[in-house]
Amino acid sequence: MNKAFVKEPEDHGDRCPACGTAGHAVYRETLVAHLPEELRNQISDAAFFCPHPPCSVAYFDQMERTIAATSLMQPVYPKDPAAPICPCFGLTCDEIEEAALSGDVAQVREHLQRAATDAAHCVTAAADGQSCVANVQRHFMRIHGQ
Repeated sequence: MNKAFVKEPEDHGDRCPACGTAGHAVYRETLVAHLPEELRNQISDAAFFCPHPPCSVAYFDQMERTIAATSLMQPVYPKDPAAPICPCFGLTCDEIEEAALSGDVAQVREHLQRAATDAAHCVTAAADGQSCVANVQRHFMRIHGQ
């Protein structure tokens, strides 16, 4: 088919310039909570979080400016697997693994219910500004399904 009739996919600049992974759009509040002011001024407020664990980039913008994960004010999941998977309430991957291996679903279920309340402050606590619920469920099922 003639290329004149095929629409090329548009690149909206939401792919990490280091690894090519699609980024998660973050709010300014998220950047304020995780970046020192001098670094915040080096990136657009319309920024993205790179969720790919081995990638060294935490935040990037459409101008391909990047902020390294090592520059964040504290370690964050998934860049640092030892950091809480739920920064709002401090739940760690180790705790999820213990619950999954022991078959204690109640602890994870209680956490998921708590994460759905107003007490969760994901926009500022999580580096990607998103709820941990999907990550917690995915991690639990990966271990539980072994």
